[in-house]
Amino acid sequence: MTDAGFEKMVPSEKLLYGPRKLLLCGFPAQSQSKFQMLLDMLGITELPLVWVVDNQSEEILSALFAMHDGTGAGQSSSLPRAVVVGGLSQEELHQLMGGCRQAGMQPALWAVLTPISEQWKLGALLKELAAEHEAMAQRGKR
Repeated sequence: MTDAGFEKMVPSEKLLYGPRKLLLCGFPAQSQSKFQMLLDMLGITELPLVWVVDNQSEEILSALFAMHDGTGAGQSSSLPRAVVVGGLSQEELHQLMGGCRQAGMQPALWAVLTPISEQWKLGALLKELAAEHEAMAQRGKR
C-alpha cells in the first residue's frame, strides 16, 4: 500500500477529491437518523450517504463511492467507526468534524478520499487509520 501522507487542511471552499459523498462505517441503524439530523442542522444538504456494512470491508473505496445514496441504510455495522469524505469543501469538512464533536458523537476515524486511497480496500484503510490514530495517541502521552 502506498503511503498517502498527511496534508493539513484549512477551512476553504476548495473541493476535496472525488464524488460528493460520505462513506459511513460502524454506525448502528438507530444512529443513522441522528447523523442525518446533524447534517441538516449544520446546513450540509444534498449529501449522498453510503452506510457501509460488515461484508463490504474487502471492497475498494472507488466501488463504495460509486454506490447509490442510502445504500446500507437501516443496517447496523460492527466495523470500526469511520467517516470517509469525498467531494466536500474543506470548510464543510471542518464544519462536519466540529459538529460531530459538539454533538458528542462517538469518536470516529476520519479519512479523505485521494487518487491513491480510492484503490485501497476499505478494511486496509480502516486498519491504517486505526494504527495512525494509536500512534498519534501515544505521541500525545509523551
